[in-house]
Parts: sequence; structure tokens; C-alpha cells
Amino acid sequence: MHSVLSLSPGARNNLPIALGCPGPFLAPLSTCCSRLSAGATCMGRRPPPSPPAPACAGRPRGSCNATRGPEAARGAGAAGPATCRPGKGPAPHPPRPPDFLLYRHCRHFPQLLDVPGKCGGPARSAGVFLLLAIKSSPGNYVRREAIRKTWGRERSVAGARVRRVFLCGVAAGAKVAKLNQLLQLEHREHGDILQWDFQDTFFNLTLKQLLFHDWLAASCPGARFVLNGDDDVFVNTDNVVHFTQGITARHLFVGQLITNVGPIRSSPSKYYVPPQVTASERYPPYCGGGGILMSGFTARTIHRESRHLELFPIDDVYLGMCLERAGLAPASHNAIRTVGVQVPAKAEPFDPCYYRELLLVHRFAPYEMALMWQALRQPGLRCAPLPAGPGRWLHRHAGTNGE
Repeated sequence: MHSVLSLSPGARNNLPIALGCPGPFLAPLSTCCSRLSAGATCMGRRPPPSPPAPACAGRPRGSCNATRGPEAARGAGAAGPATCRPGKGPAPHPPRPPDFLLYRHCRHFPQLLDVPGKCGGPARSAGVFLLLAIKSSPGNYVRREAIRKTWGRERSVAGARVRRVFLCGVAAGAKVAKLNQLLQLEHREHGDILQWDFQDTFFNLTLKQLLFHDWLAASCPGARFVLNGDDDVFVNTDNVVHFTQGITARHLFVGQLITNVGPIRSSPSKYYVPPQVTASERYPPYCGGGGILMSGFTARTIHRESRHLELFPIDDVYLGMCLERAGLAPASHNAIRTVGVQVPAKAEPFDPCYYRELLLVHRFAPYEMALMWQALRQPGLRCAPLPAGPGRWLHRHAGTNGE
């Protein structure tokens, strides 16, 4: 019943699942990597005594060496890890490769917007059956509004309480103040924004995930299930509730399963991962990050195991690493389609009958969310047996990491 996306080594270069790292920076990167053990303050905590803190500590993002500049890293005096400060983290894509390594030890950032009562407080959070945790960049206002009015509505489905939060960092670039104000307005009106003071970029998706798990453990530890996805997915929330109401096992982690893949070592690739980031040539099995459904037990397990694993910039792969460390496995669910839906070539592409039985599809534009939500809720919707045969892909997305 469930399908598995399994790629041969020859197909790996076509699947964007790794970290971009331009070739010209390889020399300074290897030098910076050799100094990752240097002492660095991280939110007031300092490791055992080590060589003096690097000159780039606390300097503007993207600077590997505050005194001599990034080019000086090519010489003998390369910088070590930078001081963890609000708004820090790897720079926007395309990044300087040393940035992720410089801030890799930083995993605690101030929370700017919080909803501690979203689940009724920790003691009452067991009353939340399904928590929708949606990764969203600050500028994606239209997507958030579409979700609030459609599949992300807070309501009860078959007696199960559904709650919603959006996970955000701070925008990079000149619009920081305006977009922070926008999130504050949304927060006052809807009470559904979780925002932390780190750069909201591709390379910080793992950080966003970990900070959400911290919040979940503190403010909503009793939630039965968590649907974690991007803000451009369409979710048939009723189907998700009906599916999870039949789950009796403690562990659940399902999505579009990806196996037999590893880091892309081709330097021209946008998703190149050099050996300095990970020497392993394999990734553990994992589910594409566009949409994942997990139990509260599994979410708590990920939170526990993440404390013992170094940050890795690909968030869905990192979750697979946490599961592997815990001795748990992700699983495939055929109704979660993070790489799109295939329909017969001559079929109506937006026929709701192709989506009626699914749990999640990636990706949808905001107007498509609204149209599909209404189409699926038509009282007289009738679906004939779906035709078979060669088809075409709809809403297909080649990536696995969302933003």
C-alpha cells in the first residue's frame, strides 16, 4: 500500500537534499573546520578552556574573520566558531561555507513571539489531538492567511481538537523591521506565531525545527500528533484526523520516504555537501520535509536525541538522524505526496477526486488551497473510479526541504 522513494547512486545528483557550498571556498572551509573546537560563548555558556575566542566572534553575519576579512581565512590564522547572538546563523543562500560551521554550535536563540497558552498550558495539552506546525518565512503572509481560512482552521474534527502554529525566524535583508511588525500584527489577531531571533533561511530550517521541539516540550507536551510541514502544502485535515484516530502504536513518523541517498559531492551543485560537513556517504532513511506526520511520543524522542547530535543543515535528513539514533524508523505513507500527484494525461488536472483520499500534497499556491478546500467540501461530490494509464505530474516539487 505504501510506496518508497528509493534512488540509485547515479540519481543522487538530481535530488536536492544537501548543503550548497561553492567550490572557491573549499580552502578556507577546511581551515575553519580544523578550529571548530575553539572556545566560543553560546548564550552565556562556555566550553572548557581552549584557544582564545576568534576575532570574528560577534561580528556581522557572513564575516569569517573580523579583522582580516574572509579572504584571510586562506592563511594560517583562520577563525573558529563565532559567538551565538540574536539574529545570527548561516547567511542567506548562497552562503559563505564557513558560516554554517561557525554557527553550528548555536542552537538557543531568544523567542520574540510566543503562544504559551496555545494548548491550554502544559497540564491541559493532552486535550490537543492534532497540532499543525507550519514552517513559514516572515514574508509569506498570503500563504499563512490561506492556511488559516482553509485546512489550518482551529476547530474540532470528529471530536478531536486541532490547533495551529506558524514557525518563523527573522527575515534577512532590508525588510526586517517591516516584516517583524507584520508578524506582530498577525500574532495579535490570530495568536498563532512562534518567532525566534535567528535568520530565517534555508540553512536554518534545522534550527527552526529544534526550537519548535523545545517549545513543544515546554508548552504543548501532551499533543497526541504533530503535522509538520511547509506553508505551500495542502492538507486534508479531516483525513489526517481520521487516520490518526486509528493509530494505537506509540511511534509514528510517516511521509514520503527517501532511502539509499547521501550527500552530493559535486561542487557545482546548489546542494553540495563537502566532507568537512559530513564524512559519511550515506543518509539514514528519512521523510521529505515538505510534510511529515508524527506522534507526540516520536516528537519527544526527537527532542531528546537532538541534544546529542550536532546540527546538520538539511532539516529532514537531521530528523532521520535523530530517529536512527533512537532506534526508530520513518515509514512511507502513500497519501502524503511531497513530490506531487500524478494524474492521467487527459484528465482534468484540478479534479478534487484525485485529492479526496490524500492526506497532504506539496505544493499548492494560496489560491489553489482555497479552491481545493471548497471543492473537497462540496456536499454532492461524487467520484467515479479513477482512470489508469500514463499520466502527468501536478504540483510536482523537485526539492525535499521546503523554503
